[in-house]
Amino acid sequence: MPDLGEFPRAAWLAAARRAITAAPSEAFGYGDPRGRPELRAALAAYLARTRGVRASAERIVICSGFTQALALLIRVLAPAGAAELAAEAYGHQHHRNVIAAQGVSCRPVPVDENGAVIGAAEEFPDAAALLLTPAHQFPLGVPLAPGRRGEAVAWAARTGRVVIEDDYDGEFRYDHRPIGAMQALAPEHVVYAGTASKTLAPAVRLAWLVLPARLMDQVVATKLVTDLHGSSLDELALAELISSGGYDRHVRRARLLYRRRRDRLVAALARAVPDARVSGVAAGLHAMLFLPAGMREADVVASAARRGLALDGMGGFAPPGVAHPEALVLGYATPPAHAFTTAVGRLCAAVRDCC
Repeated sequence: MPDLGEFPRAAWLAAARRAITAAPSEAFGYGDPRGRPELRAALAAYLARTRGVRASAERIVICSGFTQALALLIRVLAPAGAAELAAEAYGHQHHRNVIAAQGVSCRPVPVDENGAVIGAAEEFPDAAALLLTPAHQFPLGVPLAPGRRGEAVAWAARTGRVVIEDDYDGEFRYDHRPIGAMQALAPEHVVYAGTASKTLAPAVRLAWLVLPARLMDQVVATKLVTDLHGSSLDELALAELISSGGYDRHVRRARLLYRRRRDRLVAALARAVPDARVSGVAAGLHAMLFLPAGMREADVVASAARRGLALDGMGGFAPPGVAHPEALVLGYATPPAHAFTTAVGRLCAAVRDCC
């Protein structure tokens, strides 16, 4: 989660005003299921410049968040529950729920310090697609190693399947230049999925798919009978925010803010629990805290709750039956600015209590 208090209210309002004033009258009617052309054009240019994505506006479909985007893809790739979908073993339970709701089995792919173990995908011959977070694995925070990126693309090309690239926080990289999108390696075998939920806020229900040509018509036809089209007014506002440079300015400010928070968190944990290991901090909005031997994440979560602090343990991001390390997933972007110091203090106290 981003810091919701950092939503660029004035910039969004100004962009919406300009966009609505300039919009043609037809923009207020029923729209294209692919989304407004202004936003698709703005995204094509933005994604090429910042993420290295190779696509024209004609290959982009705008969705109401990643949840809808994932559900659309599953309906197209695995109709009537005819296949499985392989996904990283550690990830959002909500995404596994979305997959299951479509009548499709979700098969876990092991994850290690180099990201998803792509060779394990060979064990799932019925997998219609492989869902990955290659730039910043969620929640471990590691990037997918270059060799494994190549393996994933080769698997998709050899089997005729696709890789779904969930680039949920690709703009937020702090210590190095951003890792480019995997889609650039094989645009016809990788579906790129992005969202405004982390850069702006979840309330902006806008996400986007960059699709291989062979999937475009099917995805559009499926979207047509699910929601017809999205909110044209919000799409116009985001298009104007991107085209005017306001989106870039906001991302730069947010990147600096979150980097400073990350640094404060890492320094505080190093003082409070030197035996714990922090990882996954080169990018994103969260960090992993691997607990010292003998310490249980459930105890730390309970200790934090007694102090009024909500924490997630690693167990919440692993499906049943999948082993996981004793660790905490720390969303350091979430607390509002005035509460950040207090939240970090309570976290350190909760961990120390369990040592």
